[in-house]
Amino acid sequence: MGPDIELAAFAAVESLRLTGLTVATAESCTGGMIATALTEVPGASAVFRYGWVTYCNEAKEELLGVPPLLIEQFSVVSEPVVAAMAESARRRAHADLAIAVSGNAGPTAADGEPPVGTVCLALAAAGRPIHTETLHLVKLNRSDIRRLVTRQALNLIVRASSELRNT
Repeated sequence: MGPDIELAAFAAVESLRLTGLTVATAESCTGGMIATALTEVPGASAVFRYGWVTYCNEAKEELLGVPPLLIEQFSVVSEPVVAAMAESARRRAHADLAIAVSGNAGPTAADGEPPVGTVCLALAAAGRPIHTETLHLVKLNRSDIRRLVTRQALNLIVRASSELRNT
């Protein structure tokens, strides 16, 4: 995965461990890379609860309970959909935090979908508003998009656990 992701994963696991928090993942375009990065870190079992790879719409609907109308209204690559994925993953895993990603890593975009390089992330934390963001990673290849999104997701976990530690 690369040293940058390994370092971010170590920081995420350590931050979660220090705060006594747990995390779950709900991934689409990263295909399990976030969960893999976390579980590569020794001691991850103390903080990692569950991981879902919900690559197709049906998986998001059936495994995470994302309403089909939400996907139809906003697109699978949207902040409302990843927010629903993250909150559902957090609740279903009984985790303190959950990270969710959905995006278009290419090589092409389907009709009506956002362009290649558009990726939405959400982080749900118990008792807090869901954080969402959209990345526009133009001119990157599929592998680079997936790696950058994985690193960003891990950084969001570090930031959220640090913020919760300081409250």
